[in-house]
Amino acid sequence: MKKSVIFWSVILVVGCLIVLYPTLSNYWNAQHQSQLIADYVSSTQALSHKDSQLMLEAANQYNQQLKVAHDPDLTLTDSETEAYQQQLDITNTGIMGYIEIPKVHERLPIYHGTDEEILQVAIGHLAGTSLPVGGKGTHAVISGHRGLPSAKLFTNIDKLRVNDTFTITSLNRTLTYQVDHIATVLPDDVSLLRIEEGKDLVTLVTCTPYGVNTHRLLVRGHRIKTATPTATRGSQKPSKLNLWLLLASAIGLSLILVGTWRWRRRSKA
Repeated sequence: MKKSVIFWSVILVVGCLIVLYPTLSNYWNAQHQSQLIADYVSSTQALSHKDSQLMLEAANQYNQQLKVAHDPDLTLTDSETEAYQQQLDITNTGIMGYIEIPKVHERLPIYHGTDEEILQVAIGHLAGTSLPVGGKGTHAVISGHRGLPSAKLFTNIDKLRVNDTFTITSLNRTLTYQVDHIATVLPDDVSLLRIEEGKDLVTLVTCTPYGVNTHRLLVRGHRIKTATPTATRGSQKPSKLNLWLLLASAIGLSLILVGTWRWRRRSKA
């Protein structure tokens, strides 16, 4: 009888931990991402105006080298990769800026490249496309996973609709983009990622359908005037819902453990 109660108590605790893992892991990841953004903001604010302008000019020159009206060349040589990695890397962490998507309550740092190591914990800029500093004749592409148990990332960007907005902040400059086109394509179809003459575009990319991932969801936006700069904002406050879930989880697990301990003491008495 004693062994049976202990066994089922352990099973219950393990089950609770498994169920709560996505919530707990996503909460931790969100706080970590928020701190990275706060550190990035501090670094950009400490950067002199001259240095900031030099980095912006270098990024603009990089973008001007990319071809208009051609499929982006996503295969970089070693020297091209090295030159790319040096762009916009203020903090020496690989972060080139951050994106904010108000409709789905996401604020995420943007890293150089889309290696799986990056996409498991964050979102990445697709090397070979324009750097996200704006300007006519640019088309930056930002990629992120959806459906990860450890982080939401781009899980909810399928909720975006035409005319919704998102912002990208880099070098203490906040650029606003309004969604104007949403499409689903095969993974190797990059024709919609082309630079278009005279346009300032950003496309968000993720896998679709959810859990199947046979295609890619593209959410494109064109640049509009930024109403309220957000570049100086620090880390976000933790979600009250997440805090309550964490508190309830801790209390529930504590009650289970205390109950099991007291039951064992009574059984021994």
